[in-house]
Amino acid sequence: MESALYVVATPIGNLGDMVPRAVQVLQSVDLIAAEDSRHSGVLLRYFDIDTPVFPYHDHSDARAIARIADCINNGGSVALISDAGTPLVSDPGYRLLRYAHAAGWRVVPVPGASALLAALSVAGLATDRFRFEGFLPAKTSARCRRLEALAAEPVTLIFYEAPHRLHECLQDMQQSFGDDRLVVLARELTKVFETVIRAPVAELLAIVEADSNQSRGEIVLLVEGARPVSAALDSDAERLLQLLAAELPPRKAAAIAAEYTGLRKKDLYNWIISQSA
Repeated sequence: MESALYVVATPIGNLGDMVPRAVQVLQSVDLIAAEDSRHSGVLLRYFDIDTPVFPYHDHSDARAIARIADCINNGGSVALISDAGTPLVSDPGYRLLRYAHAAGWRVVPVPGASALLAALSVAGLATDRFRFEGFLPAKTSARCRRLEALAAEPVTLIFYEAPHRLHECLQDMQQSFGDDRLVVLARELTKVFETVIRAPVAELLAIVEADSNQSRGEIVLLVEGARPVSAALDSDAERLLQLLAAELPPRKAAAIAAEYTGLRKKDLYNWIISQSA
């Protein structure tokens, strides 16, 4: 193997998705730096890969990078893998890659599975423009602030979410995006219990509440981009919305304004969101 740091994608579930080049690289390098060496052991044994493995993650101390540097600086080769999917996509590796480029090492991508692209390919949402947000904040207040900031984005939004936070996350999406925003739940992709559910967020929340199995496993959430505001508001309606939105959450403000003006609540909600973008 040519001396380099190889960034190697591994399957997100189904081991049959391992690309032949990735197997060859992992069999041929001098060292494999794995996010969790015990987890990766299953994959390596399956493909009869006996290359030495040691743990590397973003909390590793300087000794881990020093071991990789010693190998590559002496003409060796190292492969970086995460627990599943493509390293550095919400996975460890940023510090190592920054060091590698500063040190002048050759860095070689070995592409393969990625949960966000697999989910996007089956979601039935716009793919010409999308925004990957990774994991949302764990605390409700910070999560809501982030969702509110994204509510008017016209592009497909992609999130990873922990199973135990799925219900709360969907509630916050309903609050921030409105009942009718289309959301896709892609769960356990390529695995035995793979599920893809596409529904307005209020309906999807009801599905998750009725079926606890939907809150298990690896989860990707995709949200349809905001649509252009279709309501033509006169100056009085705009002023009313501005006053209400200054004191109330967008959904509540839109509901009150809809009762007063007779306009569609959804259009009024979208107008409020567009003004805060």
